[in-house]
Amino acid sequence: MNKLVLILTALLFLSLMPGKFKENQKRYSRVRTAYAEKEAGVIKLLTEKSVEIEKLEIYLRAFKYEKEIELWARNKGEKKFKLIKIYDVCRTSGRLGPKRKEGDFQIPEGFYHIDAFNPASSYYLSMRINYPNKSDRILGYKQKLGGNICIHGNCVTIGCLPITDNEIKELYLFCIEAKDCGQSNIPVTVYPARLTNNNYKNLVEKYNSEKDKVNLWTDLKAAYDKFSESKSLPTVTFLQSGRHEIK
Repeated sequence: MNKLVLILTALLFLSLMPGKFKENQKRYSRVRTAYAEKEAGVIKLLTEKSVEIEKLEIYLRAFKYEKEIELWARNKGEKKFKLIKIYDVCRTSGRLGPKRKEGDFQIPEGFYHIDAFNPASSYYLSMRINYPNKSDRILGYKQKLGGNICIHGNCVTIGCLPITDNEIKELYLFCIEAKDCGQSNIPVTVYPARLTNNNYKNLVEKYNSEKDKVNLWTDLKAAYDKFSESKSLPTVTFLQSGRHEIK
């Protein structure tokens, strides 16, 4: 088992201990630097939206075409999220559409959550999403799906969502605080683009012969609309076909 896997496994275990996650993360110098440089700004951003850091829950939405990651937050117990900040994705790879196999350079699309933190990443700081999810395992190339897809710093990618080192310090800190408050899963939805009615129509028309893409985008569109209307997370059920039921 290599060093990276050992670190991720240990930190995943520690993340299950309420109130201990931040303490263990701050054993790493990059995390301590992030707190020294960004903590005051994080608190300010949350205070401006009436979100208390001691009650923090967050949600991330990524848009491949626009090259953006949105950070949404709410107080624990509230239904509606509030937009806190938008981060620029500074490098991309692949095309619009889901990731279906290892080595295709695709950034995944679909419904995910953060499943591991790496404070000693080769890409400064990184947070791994749980690709392949249930849908990816059904519709992708069996045994060759790839993995280790992350939101990270260092502004390089072959399928990840990179932001600058300066901004990953802040976003990583937000995620630490949410985990430390007891948020077991930080949801991450990755969209091909902002699925406004016009954008969705254009995508479906352009890729109408590629049913795998259109089916996924139809499910993502349903989730996009529900969140846009209510600012609360829809319930997503993974179906045996690889599609999703959105409620």
